[in-house]
Amino acid sequence: MTNDKTKQNDLPITEKAFRMPLINEKAPNFKANTTDGERSLQDYEGKWLILFSHPADFTPVCSTEFMGFANLYNELQSINTELLGLSIDSVFSHIAWKRNLQEKFNKDIPFPIIDDLSMKVAHAYGMIHPGASDTSAVRSTFIIDPKGILRALVYYPMSNGRSMKEFLRIVKAMQATDKNGYATPEGWQPGDKFIIPPPKTSQEAETRMHSEYEVKDWYFSTTKQEDNNE
Repeated sequence: MTNDKTKQNDLPITEKAFRMPLINEKAPNFKANTTDGERSLQDYEGKWLILFSHPADFTPVCSTEFMGFANLYNELQSINTELLGLSIDSVFSHIAWKRNLQEKFNKDIPFPIIDDLSMKVAHAYGMIHPGASDTSAVRSTFIIDPKGILRALVYYPMSNGRSMKEFLRIVKAMQATDKNGYATPEGWQPGDKFIIPPPKTSQEAETRMHSEYEVKDWYFSTTKQEDNNE
């Protein structure tokens, strides 16, 4: 007869060691070689960072993702957001792939890519999923705020590409929430209505019904205001 602890000890090392970072925790620190020289998490202090992994260079789905992020690069820069790619390939492979994308697709990749042959960054961020591959990163994306806090994370399978415009959208949404304390509904875009956090007491619920917000019911209110004046 075995107990849960015995079963856990029988797991392969890769599965016992696996841990995904959690939202609102400090993002794991790293220092790594990239196509633009050495980079560390501290280099991005004061900026938003989208750190994302891909399974391998010179693969078609990954190529579309990198070109998708390249198309959004200037807009991301305008909202104080940097991009940093990663795969378990050498910096020489990354450089060759970037040059190939420029030659074959006329697309410059303006952001650095981490050489993570050691898999240190990949393991720190839970990018290696043993059920998918022991030696390639899944399509993971981590959004880190200017204080180094992990604010959002998304994992995709190797077979399906991500929507890069969604990461632009969620950064804008989180920046707006940080500014005014409001929540944002499904598919929110700048200029759309914000959702007011629901009341926490019966008295607040009654007051909300007579507030200046657009009130559907005591728990559901919206506003177009950019600033929270409460």
